Amino acid sequence: MRRKVMTVTAAAALGLSLTACGDGGSAGTPSGGENALPGVEQFLSAPCPEAGTKPATDKEFTYWAMWTADEPQGKVLQKAFKCFEEKTGVKVTVQWLGRKAYTQNLVPALNTGAVPDLFDQDVSKVGAAIMAPGGTQSVDDVFAMKVGEGDKTVKDVLTPSSYDFPQNKDKEGHNFMVPYTVQSSAWWYGKDRVKDFKEPKTMDDLIGLFDKAKADGKAAVSLDGDIPFYNMYFFTQLAERYVGSGGLYKAATDKTGQAWLTEPGFLKAATQTARLPKHFIDGWDAAKFPQIQQRWADGDAQYLYVGTWAPSETREYLDKQGSGTKVSYGSFQFPMPPEATHDTVEQMSIGFAVPKQAKHAEAAKAFIAYFLNKDLLSGIPAVADNLVPRTDLAVPDDLKQVKAAMDDPKKEHVLQYDGIDGIAGGKWQTDVFDPADTALLKGALTPQQFVEQLAAKGAEFWKSQGR
Repeated sequence: MRRKVMTVTAAAALGLSLTACGDGGSAGTPSGGENALPGVEQFLSAPCPEAGTKPATDKEFTYWAMWTADEPQGKVLQKAFKCFEEKTGVKVTVQWLGRKAYTQNLVPALNTGAVPDLFDQDVSKVGAAIMAPGGTQSVDDVFAMKVGEGDKTVKDVLTPSSYDFPQNKDKEGHNFMVPYTVQSSAWWYGKDRVKDFKEPKTMDDLIGLFDKAKADGKAAVSLDGDIPFYNMYFFTQLAERYVGSGGLYKAATDKTGQAWLTEPGFLKAATQTARLPKHFIDGWDAAKFPQIQQRWADGDAQYLYVGTWAPSETREYLDKQGSGTKVSYGSFQFPMPPEATHDTVEQMSIGFAVPKQAKHAEAAKAFIAYFLNKDLLSGIPAVADNLVPRTDLAVPDDLKQVKAAMDDPKKEHVLQYDGIDGIAGGKWQTDVFDPADTALLKGALTPQQFVEQLAAKGAEFWKSQGR
């Protein structure tokens, strides 16, 4: 998933009647460049599968997209909409609004009733901004719908871990989102750039990799420090290994704030986090995204920690540069810090949700089932270089190591950031966590002061929220 925030332009608000599926050479689908993905044109030109579920009455629905039309995911969806119209006669009207659509467009619309019939976003953001105030309806019925592969239903083809977890339940216990993409995060490096690489098993091993990078004349870690959720990766990844799934969320929602002080794992995680910034590339806290990520792609630094969209974004950048530079992508997970007992791996589901006031929910839900057909969903790995919540579709070569970690039965699954980015509609992160986290990374707070600030500011925050 490309996590860059897109601005809404006139083109982004385009309504499509979808009599054709355009494909200009753009984001993530380079035309003949050094980094072109195989299989893109094959997917886009493939015939449309039959629809397993057709709406009985609805003949149209509207969709507000978290993508722009020229992004890889936008291209995949455009084909799916064209096919859905061809196979069902249902007209799809799309507004390509970008990442902030759910807050800038949908949340205000909830008070007017002028909502779309379908929208998408990651589950934490949907839960915090739309579900919590009662803006979604149950999609439990979708799981029984056929996807167009014989008698296979949505439930049959999806991996349970992609949707069956507490953060995807509304107040009545119903699912409010159906996933079509799953993502995780990892340390990224170029297999052809890091000589004699050995995956780190301890934090000392990790620091050793960084020291070796410096000895080789390279910066160790690229970080676009103007992106708050990039900064929060380090502490949250380490803390999850001390407190496990739900531990961070529990502390963040503790109205007294004292959990940050009484759980020793948070101080231990902060102490390990404080070891990292001296290895960050010069200018990490002053540049504008994606400048530092691009410096990693150019080879100025050896390692990058971001989500599974890293290969797609950096490949796109390198292809546009036209320099012939390529990266043989390798990845690995954060090693276990000292005394940690939870071998965790993060997962975030991105999917479709239906507003409670949707006028054409029947058609919207039928489309959800249709998009999960393997012939359509295969476009996510083929075109967007992302992972999907089906086990029978291809895993992009760049992501096989991450996928192996996600599929490892010995690992404990944790929602990305343990869901703390969605608390109070995201305000807890921006008001409490981000200032402390930035100060810790910049050395303005010691690890002890960091957890003390989270405790104090957390208590103040929940008091201001009336808790």
